[in-house]
Amino acid sequence: MHVLPPGAPGGPADGGGGSAPWPAPRSGSTAAGVRGGPRSRPAPPHVTRSDMVSPPPGAAAAAARLCFGPGPRPLMGSQGHPGPPGNGGSGEGEGGEARKLQEGRVARGKRRKGKGKAGAGKGGRGSGAEGKPGLQKAKETAGLGAEAGARAGPGEEGEGGGSVEEGARGFVRGDEGSAGEGKEARGRGDGKKAEWRVRPGRREDARPGRAQGRGSQAWGCIAGAGAAGVAMAAAAEEEEEEAAAREPAGLPAAGPALLRLPEELLLLICSYLDMRALGRLAQVCRWLRRFTSCDLLWRRIARASLNSGFTRLGTDLMASVPVKERVKVSQNWRLGRCREGILLKWRCSQMPWMQLEGDSLYISQANFILAYQFRPDGASLNRRPLGVFAGHDEDVCHFVLANSHIISAGGDGKIGVHKIHSTFTVKYSAHEQEVNCVDCRGGIIVSGSRDRTAKVWPLASGRLGQCLHTIQTEDRVWSIAISPVLSSFVTGTACCGHFSPLRIWDLNSGQLMTHLGSDFPPGAGVLDVMYESPSTLLSCGYDTYVRYWDLRASVRKCVMEWEEPHDSTLYCLQTDGNHLLATGSSYYGVVRLWDRRQRACLHAFPLTSTPLSSPVYCLRFTTKHLYAALSYNLHVLDFQNP
Repeated sequence: MHVLPPGAPGGPADGGGGSAPWPAPRSGSTAAGVRGGPRSRPAPPHVTRSDMVSPPPGAAAAAARLCFGPGPRPLMGSQGHPGPPGNGGSGEGEGGEARKLQEGRVARGKRRKGKGKAGAGKGGRGSGAEGKPGLQKAKETAGLGAEAGARAGPGEEGEGGGSVEEGARGFVRGDEGSAGEGKEARGRGDGKKAEWRVRPGRREDARPGRAQGRGSQAWGCIAGAGAAGVAMAAAAEEEEEEAAAREPAGLPAAGPALLRLPEELLLLICSYLDMRALGRLAQVCRWLRRFTSCDLLWRRIARASLNSGFTRLGTDLMASVPVKERVKVSQNWRLGRCREGILLKWRCSQMPWMQLEGDSLYISQANFILAYQFRPDGASLNRRPLGVFAGHDEDVCHFVLANSHIISAGGDGKIGVHKIHSTFTVKYSAHEQEVNCVDCRGGIIVSGSRDRTAKVWPLASGRLGQCLHTIQTEDRVWSIAISPVLSSFVTGTACCGHFSPLRIWDLNSGQLMTHLGSDFPPGAGVLDVMYESPSTLLSCGYDTYVRYWDLRASVRKCVMEWEEPHDSTLYCLQTDGNHLLATGSSYYGVVRLWDRRQRACLHAFPLTSTPLSSPVYCLRFTTKHLYAALSYNLHVLDFQNP
């Protein structure tokens, strides 16, 4: 290259219009050919104009390695990829604070799928546009970048007083939909090989913005092959995204081969996992979380859990509630985690009885039956009752719900029939003494009394009060239940004679069919009895035992029994039809939970203290709550929100 000496016509020191390689920049103006480029600074006193000519090829890269060390980390484009380096020489930028702010934003963000942006030009500045170029546009851009590198002009003098080499500015623009202007991308190359380091970036809005830096230097070049490589990589990534978009919506776009199996096969594999493994699998990704919420995967676990809404035969009693949610609550029953509360209080001592139906609670208080509605949480009641059913002259001893009717037994020896949704009420004399128990199924009413008789009545409106059968039990009847197949009923008596307190009678003829057990001690009266299936039933009473009877195995001996640890009388019992059993004791309002697969008590909940000791007269539970009626209060145990 021919360089004119200082002072020659057209030379650097001469203001004429000679054939200088580039015009001398004016003080305060921007670098030639760069819009908004860095401002030039006067040369130091010890540097002459002749020292500011361009160095030979290769000297710039060597000077960068000797004087400046490693170049700055390249900035990413507006979607998270670094732009290719420019061909500019050393120079100083504008706004160092803005550049630091830009680098901070890039470091804090997520990685974007966009493409690289423009490289640095004169003075070390670059610019990029947001978007993803197609294959043809990427190739055209690569050619433009290579051509721009060939036409690059010399750069300005750097801040450290060193010389600069030829520089040029290259822009790579992408377009997807409506692309906005992105953030500035900075690059650096050593003339032979470009190394890029990518940091994840945060998605930002598409408002135009430019990041500028002060006191930074960029050295590099744009090669046609490098730009073409970036374009080809962008095209390959776009093809991968299109292939992923063609995948079925129900399967994840990427992941292990296990997730790409047919759904039926994946269900079969996951059916061998236990509850803990399924819970961990649901934490892997969103797709697996939705997949593992399938009811089919949790049915087997739910049937082995306590109070999950499944009977022993697999019947789902709560099909509207997801099985996974029921299994979660079931763990609180197993671990005894609950929150205790009081729903109702009354001033005088009562012997209440209780029934549940849907979102309503029916409870007896003195000679009335009151209906309350649960609030949505199930752990509280609306204070104002929905209805009040009266008709007895003395306390209500027992009542059941059947066919939209309330059938009640009173201490006045009468049976009352009330329609739930109307004011229709009928009462008739049934026994000579108080009626202790009553049951109703299939339009048939059976009642047991202290007068040592059990009677069968029709529920039909035209035949109310007409006794079908009168059975002499020779003992006071405390409990009674009708078989689910309407072929027989069982009575539980006080066991004051020399016969079993549990006897089964034919419902159609009133004849004795069989009696259960043979080793009851005197006074082991049965206070509560219930059918679980046509051939199995449960009983409890004064002998402190809960007994499970299977008529198919033996009528002489129960197949399973559970003993109350504190030798207390068991007033009532309730079962979920599968594994859970709940009992109410005679002292301190103790409610006990039993797992029928083991003999020991699972958990005990004392609901009263010593001065207010009371039996648990009645208890009922759902999959989320347990309700216990005592002498002065109605208690609730909330297992859903312990």
